[in-house]
Parts: sequence; structure tokens; C-alpha cells
Amino acid sequence: MNTYKTIGGLLVAGAIAVFIPYTILTIIFDYPDILRQDTAAILTKFHKGGSPLIWTWFAFAIAGIPLLPAYILLGQRLEHRSPLARIAANVGVIGLIVQMIGLLRWTFVVPLLSDLFVHAPDNATKAAAEVAFKTIHQFGGVLLGEHIGQLFTIAWTVMISFSLTQTGQFAAWVSWLGYGSSLIYFLAQAELLATVMPGLPFWDLSGFLGSTLWLIWLIAVGVVFLKNKDLHGLAVD
Repeated sequence: MNTYKTIGGLLVAGAIAVFIPYTILTIIFDYPDILRQDTAAILTKFHKGGSPLIWTWFAFAIAGIPLLPAYILLGQRLEHRSPLARIAANVGVIGLIVQMIGLLRWTFVVPLLSDLFVHAPDNATKAAAEVAFKTIHQFGGVLLGEHIGQLFTIAWTVMISFSLTQTGQFAAWVSWLGYGSSLIYFLAQAELLATVMPGLPFWDLSGFLGSTLWLIWLIAVGVVFLKNKDLHGLAVD
């Protein structure tokens, strides 16, 4: 039973840990709207943020660490009732690690580029810094973090929601919230494709709404495990 509480605590802690630096970034860096602004504006604003902004990005990148053991333990607890849970654990861990790698570019790469851009001796150097940022952002951010990372996270959410249904011990709304948040989160992929296919229609709020609902779902699942008095036989100990 203590394992259930551990899973619940890690899920809730991970969700809250992600939400805090995210909220701070929306306040001090106008995130995520700033990502759609001109590259020069992004690099200039980032440079002005200094060390506090770099540390905030670092915190955001590693905030999901509590979720890593949670995903593994959750897979172990549920696989007795749903073999899909073990596969889900691997998919979820990969998704988290990929997203962390993508986010860490703001800590170890962007500071160098923003400093180079702001203190550039000529326009050619500024242009080079902008090109380098766009390349790193498109690869580390759009491709790794937002595309692959989010797709794997969405897949994990769908599989775990199904596994929770298989146990017969979770309210139906918990799984349906997982399915719903995953669907909305998936719609945000259109915005990523629009970065290379201008004119492709997308829903502006899908990313924010999908990720917010996902965090709510994560906390909901965590709370159920913390109140584990009604959970029986989820695994063979």
C-alpha cells in the first residue's frame, strides 16, 4: 500500500513542480507567446532576463524528474491487470527525457546565443546568432521537445487511461479526462507543422488547454493513489 502513496505523491509533486516554473516563465518571459515573436526580440528579452531566467528554465526542464519513477512504479502496479501498462511506462519515460533535453537548450545553448547576439560587433554576427537560434529551436524545441516528447507523453496518457479502466477501480471520469486532454494536446501538433508549412490552420489554445488539462488529470490520478484505501489487487506482490 505504501507504493500506492509513493506513486500518488510523485505524480502530484511532479505536476505541481512543472506548473510553478511554467507560471513564472509566463510572467517574466511572456512564455509561450514569445516563441512566436521575431528571433531578435526573443534573444534580446532572454539576455535581459539574466541568471534568474536561466535558472527558471533549468527548473522547468528538470521539474518532471519525480514523474520518472512514478511512471515506472505505475506501470509495475498496473501490469497485473493491463499488460499495456509496462509498455506505457517505457513510452512515458522516453517522452519525459526527450522533453527535458529539449528544454535544457534554454539553459546551456540559448544563453550563449543571446549574449553573442546582443554584443555582436556587426550585423553578420547578429545574423549568424539568429540562424543558430532558429536551428537549435526548431530541432531541440519543435522536433524533440514539442513533437516527439509530447507525442510520447500523449501515447503514455492514453495507454495509462485505458489501463486504469481495466482495473475496474477508478471512476470512469478519470480515464475520460485522460483521453480528452490527450486529444486536445494532440491538436497542438498542427501548430508545430505550421512552422514549416505556413498557412496550415491550427487552434491557438490547444497547446495551453491540452497541457493544463493533462496536469489536472495527472494530479487527479495522483490523488486517487494517495487515497488508496479502495485500491485492491492492482499487482501481485
